[in-house]
Amino acid sequence: MNNAMRVISKLIITTLSVFFAAWMLKGISIDKFTTAILVAIVLSVLNIYIKPVLIFLTIPITFFTFGIFLLVINAFIIIITSKLVNGFYVSSFMQAFWFSIIVSVVSSVLEIIDAKFRDV
Repeated sequence: MNNAMRVISKLIITTLSVFFAAWMLKGISIDKFTTAILVAIVLSVLNIYIKPVLIFLTIPITFFTFGIFLLVINAFIIIITSKLVNGFYVSSFMQAFWFSIIVSVVSSVLEIIDAKFRDV
């Protein structure tokens, strides 16, 4: 599979994960499916450019919490995304925290399934 197809596959997986997590949590709302696509794109961009800077700046905290602080960074990225994307609402930090965990788990499962089908 070429790089463009992998990017599209990853975008679809993240979009489905975002939509599912918003459906599961009461404090998260996405007004339509195209908003979920936009959330997936913004999350990807923030994870590429902002997240590494935040991780670097919080290395001591992350080290002393044995990496658990990375979950706080993920929730912070979700809150930033909610401020940038109209139609995506996050009611609280804890909702963002759980949202990031659900998106991560669902994305991982879908990526494993995708890899199995790609190998066939």
